[in-house]
Amino acid sequence: MKITPRKIAKAFRYLKEHGWQGFADRLCERLWVESAPYAPWYEEHKTKEAQLINQRRLIDKWEEKPLVSLCVPLYDTPEEYLCAMLDSVAAQTYTNWQLCLADGTPGDRVEKLIGAYGDMQGRIRYKHLEKNLGIAENTNEAFRMAEGTWIGLLDHDDMLAADALYEALLAAGNTFGAVYTDEDKISADGREHLEPHFKPDFNPDLLRSNNYITHFFMVKREIVERVGGFRSEFDGAQDYDFIFRCAAVSSVAHVPKILYHWRMTGGSTAANQGSKLYAFEAGRRVIESQLSEKGIPAEVTQTRELGFYRVNYRVRGNPLVTIIIPSKDVCGSLKRCISSIEASVGEDGYANYEILVVECGSTSREIFDYYEELKCRPGVRVVSYEGEAGRSRINNYGAGLAEGEYLLFLSHNTRIITKDFLAGLLGNCQRDEVAVVGAKLFYPDNTVRHAGIVVGMSGVAGEVFAGMRQSRSGYLHRASTQMNYSAVTAACMMVKKSVFEKAGGFTQELASAFYDVDLCLKIGEAGYLIVYDPWVRLYQYEAKPRRGRKAASRKADFEREEAYMRERWEEILIKGDPCYNPNLSLTRADYSRKP
Repeated sequence: MKITPRKIAKAFRYLKEHGWQGFADRLCERLWVESAPYAPWYEEHKTKEAQLINQRRLIDKWEEKPLVSLCVPLYDTPEEYLCAMLDSVAAQTYTNWQLCLADGTPGDRVEKLIGAYGDMQGRIRYKHLEKNLGIAENTNEAFRMAEGTWIGLLDHDDMLAADALYEALLAAGNTFGAVYTDEDKISADGREHLEPHFKPDFNPDLLRSNNYITHFFMVKREIVERVGGFRSEFDGAQDYDFIFRCAAVSSVAHVPKILYHWRMTGGSTAANQGSKLYAFEAGRRVIESQLSEKGIPAEVTQTRELGFYRVNYRVRGNPLVTIIIPSKDVCGSLKRCISSIEASVGEDGYANYEILVVECGSTSREIFDYYEELKCRPGVRVVSYEGEAGRSRINNYGAGLAEGEYLLFLSHNTRIITKDFLAGLLGNCQRDEVAVVGAKLFYPDNTVRHAGIVVGMSGVAGEVFAGMRQSRSGYLHRASTQMNYSAVTAACMMVKKSVFEKAGGFTQELASAFYDVDLCLKIGEAGYLIVYDPWVRLYQYEAKPRRGRKAASRKADFEREEAYMRERWEEILIKGDPCYNPNLSLTRADYSRKP
């Protein structure tokens, strides 16, 4: 790992903010990243010259070639950075573009430099501003110059890959009104590529947690006119606010390719987040504003990681939640689970819940004695299931007897460690667009058990970040960030009862494996969001999975259920999980890059 003064200063800042443990965890993550260097991967996977030539041939055959206006606010831009930006635009395989430059730099230095780009004259629209108006208003001036059907946002010292416009237009097609791409960072001298950001497809909850879209963002002109451009009251996070407002009125496409290069300079947030702390407070206000405009009651707070936020949705009304816990000769773990529910709710927590214990074949005297004790408690019911074995069937039976509007499927071997965890789950699940909410689970040794499920991982589906230390936050803090996944585990899963019933409940053919993934996919197919909430946390007291042979009967059951999933969900398994990224590994759980 190359040591620079900037990295040393950044390390001391991180140590001061996060303490020795946080610093050690971050160092381990950085050392792991350095052990699998990105620069060679980028060189191998970037679009080659032969492919760029072919793109130009394909573009020649396009019936429609909409004009793209690239809008750039300029202020005191170093000459070498400005030239690199201009060169990257000139190199685009898609040539029907114009460059709109609004310059707040005193004097005529920049104007003279622009004039030297003779071959780009006619496609550059330049305006020298009487004074610097700030990023938001400078960009709005560039918007006013734009004549294109599409408008793209480009910073004055960054660079586009040569196929950025081609890929963005191809992905947007006639369906989407906005589009974004993956990105990386480049060193100040432009020689080194580092820190790639491989993004999911449009992910509303991740966007409310972090401006993961950032660059490159392109949007139709009619949408810019509709939302009104940038708002100066959010200077520092003006692009975050703009993206939110565009996404509220348009569908958003995603290109999973590194097509934007964000330059790391001494004063930029790319290199030093602490250089613009006001921007992160502005980001928090952006989220507050967006929620307020939608009439959503919630509290937004900054997390310990700059640029990342927690949205705590408030519970509306007092709906009943039914907590369904299957039980078979598990007296000790069931006691621990129910005690943790009662302790987490406490006197001030959300208290309108019932516990429904589904007895399914116990034989021990101890568990039946405990059932008698439970029957004396208000809000607790014990029912007996006598049908065919299988977790999906048992949970469906409990759901059929539930009186609550919301169902919380909970494993007996869990222990809640979050105060008032019901309010955390319920506040999310009450949102109109959400039907399922999952939590963050840990093994007893304080490693991650569940932080979301990716379809296609380890064959059919697998938990991301499994086995990672509890104190770590993972790739771009994804393990500690609320976001949408395609599935979450039924070890702790809240579901709207009405949606659960419309989806047909858990598929009974999936007796023990994938029944939760299948349910989430059915509900997602119906248009609802699945939310992973890392602020609701539990322990799950089960052994870590080990490699080796399964018993013959279990192996046969697993293979049969795996075959069912491959046939039922063939499309997503082929196309890839939209909440993940095709450049990331499906054999490792830590968001590693594919080779």
